[in-house]
Amino acid sequence: MNTLDKMVVLIDSDNTQIKKLELVLQEISTHGRIIVKRAYGNWKKETLKNWEEEIKRLAIKAEQQFDYVSGKNATDMALVIDAIELLNSGIYDAFVIVSSDSDFTPLSIKLHESGVYVIGVGEKKTPDSFRNSCDEFIFLENLSETPDSEASSTEQNDDKDDKGNNNEGSDKYDYTIVHSLLKKAWEAYQDDDGYVNISSAGTFIKRAKSDFDVRSYGYSKLSELIKAFPKNYDVKKHKGKGTVNIISYKWLPKK
Repeated sequence: MNTLDKMVVLIDSDNTQIKKLELVLQEISTHGRIIVKRAYGNWKKETLKNWEEEIKRLAIKAEQQFDYVSGKNATDMALVIDAIELLNSGIYDAFVIVSSDSDFTPLSIKLHESGVYVIGVGEKKTPDSFRNSCDEFIFLENLSETPDSEASSTEQNDDKDDKGNNNEGSDKYDYTIVHSLLKKAWEAYQDDDGYVNISSAGTFIKRAKSDFDVRSYGYSKLSELIKAFPKNYDVKKHKGKGTVNIISYKWLPKK
């Protein structure tokens, strides 16, 4: 997969799930760096009252759009206008439209014809027209926070780390998000042998969760954390250029 350098994420708040927002951004971050994050809606609506705190937390710019006429969706028009303006700037190489609304099909086609990469994100009910107009379409139903592993949010690990030390007190930490992101990185970047470079995984995790610091979990390196969970990851090391050692891991699904 080619890494995209400058991505735009435009969210139709009327046609997506607030509880999936962070997972959407994590998923998109596997493709590259997100530059623009905007959510469109009439925030005076009762149905959108819970969005404020979440879009603040995720540093998404909120675009207010009043409904000028009942039954007409001015929000869609505002999103389309902004998308075309951003496209005409010539800065961005990918656009992500988060919506299950087929009305965005013409916009997707226009963006695609202009040479940028187009990703759609929506529910499985999204009409084929919109889904097929994108270079890639991601189903919200496939985005899950908890990976299928034995590692729970408060898992205590009694295994030894790569230095032979017991990882005492590991039950203090919530590893759910770490395992979830490591699994996403493995799915996105694995090589022909099914392994992913830990360096690539670390870069992705920082894109997806900017406040991630492996030291918060009691480790000095991401490789140490991964090695501390041998039931979840198979780790291998091989020589790179010069004196560099390359460490990779493979996700081990729950048996």
